[in-house]
Amino acid sequence: MQKILEKFDYESLLIKEYKNWYLILRKEQTTLGSLVLIEKSFKTKYSDISSQSFLEFGEVVKEIERTLSALFIYDKINYLMLMMVDDEVHYHIVPRYSHDKIFDDIIFKDNDWKGPPNFNEFNKIDNETRKNLIKLIKNSLE
Repeated sequence: MQKILEKFDYESLLIKEYKNWYLILRKEQTTLGSLVLIEKSFKTKYSDISSQSFLEFGEVVKEIERTLSALFIYDKINYLMLMMVDDEVHYHIVPRYSHDKIFDDIIFKDNDWKGPPNFNEFNKIDNETRKNLIKLIKNSLE
């Protein structure tokens, strides 16, 4: 298994496998519904991914935004392709909220609202809440 898939706990946190991408729940929920989208060829340069991956990316983004907007009513959404620690092409997807959200009786905060997200701060949740988030998002995707 690729190192990046292990790091983001692919086996436990996979939401959906597309032809060219893996959609995974972020274990550390920076904000409610934070995800990681990993390109399947594991290229280390964005310009090296296939044209099929580029085309599918647009459809994946539309599906993600429709789903997260309907479920959590985010105010904005950030796509961050940093590739500093993990070299492979991937995006951190962080829904942004101007006010607190509640899921599974847990208050989720966006402590950095109106600024860039801080990945060192996140909402602490247990495995049961993670499973509930995965199930909800998975069942809501088209």
